[in-house]
Amino acid sequence: MKTITVVGMGYIGLPTAITLARSGFDVCGFDVNPTVLESLRAGKLHIVEPGLQEALTEAISSGRLTFSDVCPSSDAYIICVPTPFSVENGKRRADLKYVDSAAATVGAAMKKGALVILESTVPPLTTERMAKVLEESSGLSRDEFYTAHCPERIIPGRMLVELRENDRIIGASSPEAAAHVVEIYSKLVDGGKLHVTNDITAEMCKLCENTYRDINIAFANELSMICDPLGIDVFELIELANCHPRVNILTPGAGVGGHCIAVDPWFIHERFEDTTPLILAARQENDSKPFYVANKVHELAPNATVAVLGMAYKPNVDDLRESPSIVMAHALEDLGHKVICCEPNAAVDTIEGIRNLSLEDAIAQADFSVITLAHDEFKNGKQTIAKKPFFDCIGLMR
Repeated sequence: MKTITVVGMGYIGLPTAITLARSGFDVCGFDVNPTVLESLRAGKLHIVEPGLQEALTEAISSGRLTFSDVCPSSDAYIICVPTPFSVENGKRRADLKYVDSAAATVGAAMKKGALVILESTVPPLTTERMAKVLEESSGLSRDEFYTAHCPERIIPGRMLVELRENDRIIGASSPEAAAHVVEIYSKLVDGGKLHVTNDITAEMCKLCENTYRDINIAFANELSMICDPLGIDVFELIELANCHPRVNILTPGAGVGGHCIAVDPWFIHERFEDTTPLILAARQENDSKPFYVANKVHELAPNATVAVLGMAYKPNVDDLRESPSIVMAHALEDLGHKVICCEPNAAVDTIEGIRNLSLEDAIAQADFSVITLAHDEFKNGKQTIAKKPFFDCIGLMR
């Protein structure tokens, strides 16, 4: 396994490709987006991530990382494409069109003996589905290539660190496939352990991890709504409860966002609707929190121009996917408020139709602000934020 093509140059695929190249592999970053490829070929990032620009420059300079819109023949392929959900008859279902398309593209390029690793988070049995697409598009029989599911476990803001330090799950379709994957990931991971299992268990493991966190956050968000009429500081309450050695309640906020925690639980629920009422209740709880916050702000400042401080889905990133802050901002507009925002990590003038200003300008133009994320700019700008009334979703101003 010397040559590797990484399919998808997004938030997961690009850091993975860079780290593989820095680990000694010859890597092709494949993508169908011409704007992304133009930027990367010029040595410039299209996402915000600490340390990644320097790592990209190093990988390109080494000659081990190139980018292409043509999928080449390689020893191994790592598929890192989006897996959003769609709504069908009021129910959320995993949309696997990008996985299917990537598998068809890889199948047309791969040769006998190739390894195809699916890193995208998917419902159970999707790796086997991918294998069937590979068979059809390659003309190879199932015993002439290898497949595995190795779910990514990194978060924006710590990608380069966690790619090397986090344990990895290797869900292989056969012992031979597992050996090939270990050959690759043992060079990639130097601080964590590799755990080998089957592909279905690996698929469920990633879903299990994020669903656990979703349920925990749902409990924290529900606590925040209970504490409000009681006059209790929910953040103090959670700190005190977490003094217990076997309690670890997460922090409430404006909801749950991102392409993992807000999405993955649906992939379990869609397959097991009758046996997952807890998972469904947690999802509904977290999806309702932005509307609770909007109604609370409307109650406190009914005619105010409101500044939403933080439009990404987590602190210190530019990732807007499934952001509860955006949902909450539009809910405020529906309640009759003029809404502006401050998202310092997104270099754009508007975010889904809402003007994006500097912190100083947002506070100056607003009557009221709602703090949704603990960006460094907000931590350092508490005095500016305090000039106007605010609602603090995350305990930043305590």
